[in-house]
Amino acid sequence: MALPASSAERPEPLPAPIAALESMTEGLSPITVEEHRARLDRAQVLLGAHGLAALLVGPGSSLRYFTGAEWSLSERLFGLVLTRAGDPIWITPAFEEDRAREQIRIGADVRAWDEDESPYALVARALRERGVATGQVGIEETMPFAFSNGVAREAPALSLASGTPVTAGCRMTKDPHELQLMRRACEITVRAHRAVLASLKEGTTVAQATAWSEAAHRRLGAPGGALVLFGPDAAFPHGTTKPRPLGIGDVVLIDGGGNVHGYTSDITRTAVFGAPPTDRQRRIWDLVRRAQEAAFRAARPGVECQAVDAAARQVLEDAGFGPGYRYLTHRLGHGIGLDGHEWPYIVRGNAIRLVPGMTFTDEPGIYVPGELGIRHEDTVVVTESGCENLAPKWPGTPEEPAVV
Repeated sequence: MALPASSAERPEPLPAPIAALESMTEGLSPITVEEHRARLDRAQVLLGAHGLAALLVGPGSSLRYFTGAEWSLSERLFGLVLTRAGDPIWITPAFEEDRAREQIRIGADVRAWDEDESPYALVARALRERGVATGQVGIEETMPFAFSNGVAREAPALSLASGTPVTAGCRMTKDPHELQLMRRACEITVRAHRAVLASLKEGTTVAQATAWSEAAHRRLGAPGGALVLFGPDAAFPHGTTKPRPLGIGDVVLIDGGGNVHGYTSDITRTAVFGAPPTDRQRRIWDLVRRAQEAAFRAARPGVECQAVDAAARQVLEDAGFGPGYRYLTHRLGHGIGLDGHEWPYIVRGNAIRLVPGMTFTDEPGIYVPGELGIRHEDTVVVTESGCENLAPKWPGTPEEPAVV
């Protein structure tokens, strides 16, 4: 007979605002096989447009984007070869072939390699059979060097190049189905942030608050969580190894997201806990909101990514929080979709021009070491005429930062 757990081993009850949450994902469907086929067709068009004869994709979000296949990266090559015409050719470890076939929904050409054989020889042979003996082959940007180097050794007449013009060229712009999933993920994260903020008490630890965020996202149907920082710790944009518990009058920064059928959200809200904001807290809070709005207004088709970063940074610098990266220590934002960080990056020096369907974060902040950090972040999409927030527009205040 199992013994009852001791009180020390029982999980801490969830705060009422977390326990009351219910799933928000009903009625949503995952990406279909037909949609994956259309993505592969688009990739083949881009191969030709960028002078690439083929594309090699290994485990990761790009493989999932193009085919729906989920596979963990290891030292053994698993992936696909895509040429300008025809279905993809799959390369898999032989002892994993049955599991691979469970994942493969597009393409019947599956080539398996035993442990004492070279998977790279299979790649080279597949390319030759498709008429690719010379020319440029694109390598997906996250593929390990060991894999691309193996292909280079087996096919020395080929020139390996970046596959990013194809992969990012497809992934940077989102279609209505993708935007539906991302919009719901954003709505869920705002709801989760609200519930965590409503659960805080003096003395709450970062570990408790992050566990509540994970529970909130899980109950809402979108696995995820958040970075939570209190007081001076919020001056560390991505956290500290020495977190402090929550005190009255502390800034509370909560930054996180959830996942709906693979598509992510990323939203930050900053509050002041348990006391009216000081004049300085309110001034900085309002200033960061103005910077976020300036970037939002600047984002429209044809505008360079770097100009959106500059619009937010100018507001801060004009108010004395500059120059450059002195107080806003990071880029303004990053693309988002299947990955939490992907193309395009909203940063000085990036001359990529925005087009409708691009999604990215708008997240200016001011960080004053030893005092506070305030960041406001939303996930946005470029429209035909400007920019749209994928979460409900919020008119928040330091006392109520997660208004929807």
